[in-house]
Amino acid sequence: MNSHHRPEAHGAPWIPPSETEQLLHEAGLRGDVAEQVRILAGAELFIGAPRAEVDAEPDTVCWRTQQVAKGLVVRPVLTRGMLPPWHPDWVFHQITLRWAAEFGWSDPRVLLSVNGGTPGQFLLPTTPEHRAWWLRVYSENERGTKNRFAALRHGPLHGPLAFGLACGTHLAFGNGVPWNDCGSAYMGYTIILDTLRDGWGVTDRAGWRTQLDALLDGRNSPPEPDFALKVREELRGARGEVPSADEWRETAAGHAQDLGASPSSVRHIEELVRRILRYESRFRADGLLPPEGRVRKTIAYDYGRAVNLARWGLTARFCAPPEAEQAIVHAGALARSAYGSWQDYSAGYALGRALRFDGEEYGRYHEENVAAHRVLTEHEGSPWRHIPWR
Repeated sequence: MNSHHRPEAHGAPWIPPSETEQLLHEAGLRGDVAEQVRILAGAELFIGAPRAEVDAEPDTVCWRTQQVAKGLVVRPVLTRGMLPPWHPDWVFHQITLRWAAEFGWSDPRVLLSVNGGTPGQFLLPTTPEHRAWWLRVYSENERGTKNRFAALRHGPLHGPLAFGLACGTHLAFGNGVPWNDCGSAYMGYTIILDTLRDGWGVTDRAGWRTQLDALLDGRNSPPEPDFALKVREELRGARGEVPSADEWRETAAGHAQDLGASPSSVRHIEELVRRILRYESRFRADGLLPPEGRVRKTIAYDYGRAVNLARWGLTARFCAPPEAEQAIVHAGALARSAYGSWQDYSAGYALGRALRFDGEEYGRYHEENVAAHRVLTEHEGSPWRHIPWR
Protein backbone atom coordinates (compact mmCIF):
# COMPACT_ATOMS: atom_id res chain seq x y z
CA MET A 1 0.00 0.00 0.00
CA ASN A 2 1.29 3.46 -0.82
CA SER A 3 2.08 5.43 2.31
CA HIS A 4 -0.04 8.39 1.17
CA HIS A 5 -3.11 6.14 1.05
CA ARG A 6 -2.66 4.89 4.63
CA PRO A 7 -4.71 6.79 7.23
CA GLU A 8 -2.51 8.43 9.83
CA ALA A 9 -2.75 6.80 13.25
CA HIS A 10 -2.87 10.19 14.91
CA GLY A 11 -4.49 12.15 12.08
CA ALA A 12 -7.98 12.38 10.66
CA PRO A 13 -9.64 9.00 10.01
CA TRP A 14 -10.16 7.90 6.43
CA ILE A 15 -13.45 9.16 4.99
CA PRO A 16 -14.94 6.78 2.41
CA PRO A 17 -15.75 8.74 -0.78
CA SER A 18 -19.29 7.41 -1.20
CA GLU A 19 -21.91 5.22 0.45
CA THR A 20 -20.59 2.12 -1.38
CA GLU A 21 -17.10 2.43 0.12
CA GLN A 22 -18.60 3.32 3.52
CA LEU A 23 -20.71 0.15 3.59
CA LEU A 24 -17.83 -2.03 2.36
CA HIS A 25 -15.53 -0.54 5.01
CA GLU A 26 -18.04 -1.11 7.82
CA ALA A 27 -18.66 -4.70 6.68
CA GLY A 28 -14.88 -5.26 6.58
CA LEU A 29 -14.46 -3.96 10.13
CA ARG A 30 -17.09 -6.50 11.25
CA GLY A 31 -15.44 -9.27 9.21
CA ASP A 32 -18.73 -9.67 7.32
CA VAL A 33 -17.61 -11.08 3.96
CA ALA A 34 -21.17 -12.02 2.97
CA GLU A 35 -22.20 -8.37 3.29
CA GLN A 36 -19.16 -7.23 1.28
CA VAL A 37 -20.17 -9.56 -1.55
CA ARG A 38 -23.78 -8.36 -1.36
CA ILE A 39 -22.65 -4.72 -1.64
CA LEU A 40 -20.40 -5.54 -4.59
CA ALA A 41 -23.37 -7.22 -6.30
CA GLY A 42 -25.13 -3.84 -6.52
CA ALA A 43 -22.06 -1.64 -6.98
CA GLU A 44 -20.45 -0.09 -10.04
CA LEU A 45 -17.15 -1.89 -10.59
CA PHE A 46 -14.29 -0.83 -12.86
CA ILE A 47 -11.13 -2.34 -14.36
CA GLY A 48 -8.39 0.03 -15.49
CA ALA A 49 -6.71 -0.39 -18.88
CA PRO A 50 -4.36 1.48 -21.22
CA ARG A 51 -6.48 3.51 -23.63
CA ALA A 52 -4.42 2.45 -26.67
CA GLU A 53 -5.05 -1.20 -25.85
CA VAL A 54 -8.82 -0.69 -25.50
CA ASP A 55 -9.01 1.37 -28.72
CA ALA A 56 -7.23 -1.46 -30.55
CA GLU A 57 -9.61 -4.14 -29.20
CA PRO A 58 -12.73 -2.44 -27.79
CA ASP A 59 -14.66 -5.72 -27.42
CA THR A 60 -11.98 -7.40 -25.30
CA VAL A 61 -11.37 -6.84 -21.60
CA CYS A 62 -7.78 -7.76 -20.68
CA TRP A 63 -7.99 -8.32 -16.95
CA ARG A 64 -4.39 -8.91 -16.02
CA THR A 65 -3.09 -10.37 -12.78
CA GLN A 66 -0.83 -8.36 -10.48
CA GLN A 67 1.66 -9.53 -7.88
CA VAL A 68 0.93 -7.39 -4.82
CA ALA A 69 3.01 -9.14 -2.13
CA LYS A 70 5.39 -12.04 -1.94
CA GLY A 71 3.59 -14.86 -3.74
CA LEU A 72 0.20 -13.06 -3.63
CA VAL A 73 -1.38 -12.67 -7.08
CA VAL A 74 -4.64 -10.76 -7.67
CA ARG A 75 -6.95 -9.37 -10.31
CA PRO A 76 -7.82 -5.78 -9.32
CA VAL A 77 -11.19 -4.07 -9.41
CA LEU A 78 -12.19 -0.60 -8.15
CA THR A 79 -15.48 0.83 -6.94
CA ARG A 80 -16.40 4.22 -8.40
CA GLY A 81 -15.32 6.31 -5.44
CA MET A 82 -11.83 4.79 -5.63
CA LEU A 83 -11.16 5.60 -9.29
CA PRO A 84 -7.88 7.52 -9.67
CA PRO A 85 -7.77 11.04 -11.14
CA TRP A 86 -8.53 11.48 -14.86
CA HIS A 87 -5.64 10.60 -17.16
CA PRO A 88 -5.70 10.87 -20.98
CA ASP A 89 -4.11 7.46 -21.57
CA TRP A 90 -5.77 5.38 -18.83
CA VAL A 91 -9.44 4.37 -19.11
CA PHE A 92 -11.89 2.03 -17.39
CA HIS A 93 -14.08 -0.91 -18.30
CA GLN A 94 -17.30 -1.09 -16.29
CA ILE A 95 -18.15 -4.61 -15.11
CA THR A 96 -20.52 -6.36 -12.72
CA LEU A 97 -19.92 -8.97 -10.04
CA ARG A 98 -21.63 -11.46 -12.36
CA TRP A 99 -19.10 -10.69 -15.11
CA ALA A 100 -16.26 -11.14 -12.61
CA ALA A 101 -17.72 -14.47 -11.44
CA GLU A 102 -17.99 -15.77 -15.00
CA PHE A 103 -14.48 -14.68 -15.99
CA GLY A 104 -12.05 -17.49 -16.79
CA TRP A 105 -10.25 -17.91 -13.46
CA SER A 106 -7.84 -20.72 -14.37
CA ASP A 107 -5.85 -20.57 -11.12
CA PRO A 108 -7.93 -20.63 -7.91
CA ARG A 109 -4.96 -19.16 -5.98
CA VAL A 110 -5.47 -15.82 -7.78
CA LEU A 111 -7.57 -13.54 -5.56
CA LEU A 112 -10.00 -10.72 -6.36
CA SER A 113 -8.55 -7.45 -5.05
CA VAL A 114 -11.15 -4.77 -4.32
CA ASN A 115 -9.82 -1.21 -4.05
CA GLY A 116 -6.22 -2.38 -3.66
CA GLY A 117 -3.68 0.15 -2.40
CA THR A 118 -6.33 2.19 -0.56
CA PRO A 119 -7.58 2.21 3.05
CA GLY A 120 -10.69 0.39 1.80
CA GLN A 121 -8.88 -2.57 0.25
CA PHE A 122 -9.81 -6.21 0.76
CA LEU A 123 -9.32 -9.56 -0.96
CA LEU A 124 -11.80 -12.28 -1.90
CA PRO A 125 -11.06 -15.92 -2.78
CA THR A 126 -12.03 -16.98 -6.32
CA THR A 127 -12.50 -20.74 -6.13
CA PRO A 128 -15.37 -22.17 -8.25
CA GLU A 129 -17.45 -22.46 -5.05
CA HIS A 130 -16.85 -18.83 -4.11
CA ARG A 131 -17.70 -17.61 -7.62
CA ALA A 132 -20.90 -19.68 -7.68
CA TRP A 133 -21.81 -17.89 -4.45
CA TRP A 134 -21.13 -14.48 -6.10
CA LEU A 135 -23.51 -15.43 -8.91
CA ARG A 136 -26.24 -16.44 -6.46
CA VAL A 137 -25.88 -13.18 -4.54
CA TYR A 138 -25.87 -11.18 -7.78
CA SER A 139 -29.07 -12.81 -9.05
CA GLU A 140 -30.77 -12.27 -5.67
CA ASN A 141 -29.79 -8.59 -5.71
CA GLU A 142 -30.21 -8.07 -9.44
CA ARG A 143 -31.62 -4.63 -9.93
CA GLY A 144 -30.22 -2.12 -12.32
CA THR A 145 -27.97 0.59 -10.94
CA LYS A 146 -30.19 3.04 -12.82
CA ASN A 147 -32.65 5.37 -11.15
CA ARG A 148 -30.85 5.81 -7.89
CA PHE A 149 -29.51 8.89 -6.21
CA ALA A 150 -25.77 8.95 -5.62
CA ALA A 151 -23.10 11.51 -4.74
CA LEU A 152 -19.36 11.54 -4.12
CA ARG A 153 -18.25 13.06 -0.83
CA HIS A 154 -15.03 14.34 -2.45
CA GLY A 155 -16.84 15.71 -5.54
CA PRO A 156 -17.94 19.36 -5.88
CA LEU A 157 -20.75 20.18 -3.43
CA HIS A 158 -20.82 24.01 -3.58
CA GLY A 159 -19.89 26.72 -6.05
CA PRO A 160 -20.37 27.19 -9.81
CA LEU A 161 -19.16 23.72 -10.86
CA ALA A 162 -21.46 21.99 -8.36
CA PHE A 163 -24.36 24.19 -9.54
CA GLY A 164 -23.72 23.23 -13.16
CA LEU A 165 -23.45 19.53 -12.29
CA ALA A 166 -26.72 19.80 -10.36
CA CYS A 167 -28.35 20.98 -13.60
CA GLY A 168 -27.44 17.59 -15.08
CA THR A 169 -28.95 15.51 -12.28
CA HIS A 170 -31.98 14.24 -14.23
CA LEU A 171 -29.74 12.16 -16.50
CA ALA A 172 -27.21 11.32 -13.79
CA PHE A 173 -30.04 9.97 -11.62
CA GLY A 174 -31.52 8.03 -14.54
CA ASN A 175 -28.12 6.49 -15.31
CA GLY A 176 -27.41 5.70 -11.66
CA VAL A 177 -24.15 7.69 -11.58
CA PRO A 178 -23.14 10.25 -8.92
CA TRP A 179 -24.45 13.70 -9.83
CA ASN A 180 -21.20 15.45 -8.83
CA ASP A 181 -18.54 13.19 -10.35
CA CYS A 182 -16.47 15.04 -12.94
CA GLY A 183 -13.58 12.62 -13.24
CA SER A 184 -12.30 9.42 -14.83
CA ALA A 185 -15.53 7.70 -15.80
CA TYR A 186 -19.22 8.50 -16.23
CA MET A 187 -19.82 4.91 -17.26
CA GLY A 188 -17.31 2.54 -18.82
CA TYR A 189 -15.10 3.97 -21.59
CA THR A 190 -16.46 1.74 -24.38
CA ILE A 191 -20.07 2.18 -23.17
CA ILE A 192 -19.72 5.96 -23.55
CA LEU A 193 -18.02 5.68 -26.96
CA ASP A 194 -20.95 3.54 -28.14
CA THR A 195 -23.50 5.95 -26.64
CA LEU A 196 -21.89 8.95 -28.34
CA ARG A 197 -21.66 7.16 -31.68
CA ASP A 198 -25.14 5.60 -31.70
CA GLY A 199 -27.11 8.34 -29.96
CA TRP A 200 -25.30 11.46 -31.13
CA GLY A 201 -23.34 10.50 -34.26
CA VAL A 202 -20.17 11.54 -32.42
CA THR A 203 -16.95 9.62 -33.04
CA ASP A 204 -14.27 12.23 -32.38
CA ARG A 205 -13.45 15.40 -30.51
CA ALA A 206 -14.68 17.76 -33.26
CA GLY A 207 -18.08 16.07 -33.41
CA TRP A 208 -18.39 16.13 -29.64
CA ARG A 209 -17.61 19.85 -29.48
CA THR A 210 -20.11 20.62 -32.27
CA GLN A 211 -22.91 18.83 -30.38
CA LEU A 212 -21.92 20.43 -27.06
CA ASP A 213 -21.99 23.92 -28.58
CA ALA A 214 -25.41 23.23 -30.14
CA LEU A 215 -26.77 22.27 -26.70
CA LEU A 216 -25.26 25.31 -24.98
CA ASP A 217 -26.71 27.53 -27.72
CA GLY A 218 -30.14 25.86 -27.33
CA ARG A 219 -30.03 24.64 -30.95
CA ASN A 220 -30.49 20.92 -30.37
CA SER A 221 -34.16 20.96 -29.38
CA PRO A 222 -36.80 22.19 -31.86
CA PRO A 223 -37.56 25.93 -31.49
CA GLU A 224 -41.38 25.68 -31.68
CA PRO A 225 -42.12 24.85 -28.00
CA ASP A 226 -40.23 27.89 -26.69
CA PHE A 227 -41.76 30.06 -29.44
CA ALA A 228 -45.24 29.05 -28.24
CA LEU A 229 -44.37 29.46 -24.55
CA LYS A 230 -42.90 32.91 -25.20
CA VAL A 231 -46.17 34.01 -26.81
CA ARG A 232 -48.05 32.97 -23.66
CA GLU A 233 -45.62 34.88 -21.41
CA GLU A 234 -45.96 38.00 -23.58
CA LEU A 235 -49.76 37.80 -23.40
CA ARG A 236 -49.58 37.32 -19.65
CA GLY A 237 -47.27 40.33 -19.33
CA ALA A 238 -49.57 42.52 -21.42
CA ARG A 239 -52.80 41.47 -19.69
CA GLY A 240 -51.58 40.81 -16.17
CA GLU A 241 -53.09 37.32 -16.24
CA VAL A 242 -52.52 34.01 -17.97
CA PRO A 243 -54.41 33.96 -21.32
CA SER A 244 -57.14 31.43 -22.03
CA ALA A 245 -56.21 28.35 -24.05
CA ASP A 246 -58.04 29.68 -27.13
CA GLU A 247 -56.42 33.11 -26.94
CA TRP A 248 -52.97 31.62 -26.54
CA ARG A 249 -53.46 29.16 -29.41
CA GLU A 250 -54.86 31.77 -31.80
CA THR A 251 -52.19 34.36 -30.97
CA ALA A 252 -49.37 31.83 -31.38
CA ALA A 253 -50.78 30.68 -34.72
CA GLY A 254 -51.18 34.32 -35.84
CA HIS A 255 -47.58 35.12 -34.88
CA ALA A 256 -46.32 32.09 -36.79
CA GLN A 257 -48.35 33.16 -39.85
CA ASP A 258 -46.95 36.70 -39.64
CA LEU A 259 -43.44 35.25 -39.63
CA GLY A 260 -44.18 33.44 -42.90
CA ALA A 261 -44.83 29.94 -41.55
CA SER A 262 -46.51 27.47 -43.91
CA PRO A 263 -50.12 26.39 -43.23
CA SER A 264 -48.89 23.01 -41.94
CA SER A 265 -46.41 24.74 -39.59
CA VAL A 266 -49.20 26.98 -38.27
CA ARG A 267 -51.36 23.89 -37.61
CA HIS A 268 -48.36 22.32 -35.86
CA ILE A 269 -48.10 25.36 -33.52
CA GLU A 270 -51.81 25.12 -32.70
CA GLU A 271 -51.52 21.42 -31.88
CA LEU A 272 -48.35 22.09 -29.89
CA VAL A 273 -50.22 24.54 -27.65
CA ARG A 274 -52.88 21.89 -27.02
CA ARG A 275 -50.18 19.29 -26.22
CA ILE A 276 -48.36 21.65 -23.82
CA LEU A 277 -51.61 22.34 -21.96
CA ARG A 278 -52.29 18.61 -21.61
CA TYR A 279 -48.76 17.93 -20.38
CA GLU A 280 -48.96 20.79 -17.88
CA SER A 281 -52.21 19.39 -16.54
CA ARG A 282 -50.57 16.00 -16.07
CA PHE A 283 -47.47 17.64 -14.55
CA ARG A 284 -49.66 19.31 -11.91
CA ALA A 285 -51.34 15.99 -11.10
CA ASP A 286 -47.95 14.30 -10.75
CA GLY A 287 -46.27 17.04 -8.72
CA LEU A 288 -43.91 18.34 -11.44
CA LEU A 289 -45.78 21.67 -11.28
CA PRO A 290 -47.61 23.40 -8.42
CA PRO A 291 -51.43 23.70 -8.74
CA GLU A 292 -51.28 26.99 -10.67
CA GLY A 293 -47.85 26.38 -12.19
CA ARG A 294 -46.86 26.54 -15.85
CA VAL A 295 -43.70 26.00 -17.88
CA ARG A 296 -42.05 29.13 -19.30
CA LYS A 297 -39.21 27.56 -21.32
CA THR A 298 -38.01 24.10 -22.33
CA ILE A 299 -34.37 25.14 -22.92
CA ALA A 300 -33.49 23.30 -19.68
CA TYR A 301 -33.54 20.07 -21.66
CA ASP A 302 -30.59 21.26 -23.77
CA TYR A 303 -28.68 22.64 -20.78
CA GLY A 304 -29.15 19.47 -18.72
CA ARG A 305 -27.89 17.32 -21.58
CA ALA A 306 -24.95 19.69 -22.17
CA VAL A 307 -23.74 18.96 -18.62
CA ASN A 308 -23.84 15.22 -19.28
CA LEU A 309 -22.35 15.48 -22.77
CA ALA A 310 -19.42 17.35 -21.19
CA ARG A 311 -18.99 14.50 -18.70
CA TRP A 312 -19.22 11.93 -21.51
CA GLY A 313 -16.57 13.83 -23.49
CA LEU A 314 -14.31 13.56 -20.45
CA THR A 315 -14.90 9.80 -20.22
CA ALA A 316 -14.31 9.39 -23.98
CA ARG A 317 -11.06 11.41 -23.65
CA PHE A 318 -12.34 13.93 -26.22
CA CYS A 319 -11.43 16.70 -23.77
CA ALA A 320 -9.50 17.27 -20.55
CA PRO A 321 -11.12 18.26 -17.21
CA PRO A 322 -10.71 22.07 -17.59
CA GLU A 323 -12.73 22.14 -20.84
CA ALA A 324 -15.48 19.89 -19.47
CA GLU A 325 -15.71 21.91 -16.24
CA GLN A 326 -15.88 25.19 -18.17
CA ALA A 327 -18.79 23.85 -20.26
CA ILE A 328 -20.60 22.60 -17.14
CA VAL A 329 -20.21 25.94 -15.35
CA HIS A 330 -21.42 27.73 -18.51
CA ALA A 331 -24.50 25.46 -18.75
CA GLY A 332 -25.29 26.22 -15.11
CA ALA A 333 -25.01 29.96 -15.67
CA LEU A 334 -27.31 29.76 -18.72
CA ALA A 335 -29.86 27.73 -16.73
CA ARG A 336 -29.77 30.20 -13.86
CA SER A 337 -30.47 33.12 -16.18
CA ALA A 338 -33.37 31.28 -17.89
CA TYR A 339 -35.23 29.97 -14.80
CA GLY A 340 -36.20 31.12 -11.33
CA SER A 341 -35.86 27.94 -9.25
CA TRP A 342 -34.87 24.29 -9.33
CA GLN A 343 -38.56 23.38 -9.63
CA ASP A 344 -39.02 25.68 -12.66
CA TYR A 345 -35.90 24.26 -14.24
CA SER A 346 -37.01 20.68 -13.64
CA ALA A 347 -40.47 21.25 -15.14
CA GLY A 348 -38.87 22.89 -18.20
CA TYR A 349 -36.50 19.94 -18.61
CA ALA A 350 -39.36 17.45 -18.26
CA LEU A 351 -41.54 19.22 -20.84
CA GLY A 352 -38.68 19.55 -23.33
CA ARG A 353 -37.92 15.84 -23.03
CA ALA A 354 -41.55 14.74 -23.14
CA LEU A 355 -42.39 16.85 -26.21
CA ARG A 356 -39.36 15.40 -27.97
CA PHE A 357 -39.82 11.72 -27.16
CA ASP A 358 -42.96 10.84 -25.19
CA GLY A 359 -45.62 11.38 -27.87
CA GLU A 360 -48.28 11.87 -25.15
CA GLU A 361 -48.02 8.25 -24.10
CA TYR A 362 -47.09 9.32 -20.55
CA GLY A 363 -44.82 6.29 -20.67
CA ARG A 364 -41.16 5.70 -19.81
CA TYR A 365 -39.98 9.27 -20.53
CA HIS A 366 -42.69 10.85 -18.42
CA GLU A 367 -42.28 8.31 -15.60
CA GLU A 368 -38.51 8.88 -15.52
CA ASN A 369 -39.06 12.65 -15.38
CA VAL A 370 -41.45 12.28 -12.44
CA ALA A 371 -39.15 9.85 -10.58
CA ALA A 372 -36.14 12.14 -10.98
CA HIS A 373 -38.11 15.25 -9.97
CA ARG A 374 -39.46 13.59 -6.82
CA VAL A 375 -36.08 12.31 -5.66
CA LEU A 376 -34.24 15.54 -6.49
CA THR A 377 -36.76 17.73 -4.70
CA GLU A 378 -37.22 15.41 -1.68
CA HIS A 379 -33.97 13.43 -1.09
CA GLU A 380 -32.05 14.89 1.84
CA GLY A 381 -28.75 14.58 -0.05
CA SER A 382 -30.02 16.18 -3.27
CA PRO A 383 -28.03 19.23 -4.41
CA TRP A 384 -31.34 21.00 -5.04
CA ARG A 385 -31.87 21.00 -1.27
CA HIS A 386 -28.43 22.45 -0.53
CA ILE A 387 -27.40 24.67 -3.48
CA PRO A 388 -29.47 27.85 -3.69
CA TRP A 389 -30.77 28.72 -7.16
CA ARG A 390 -29.91 32.39 -6.73
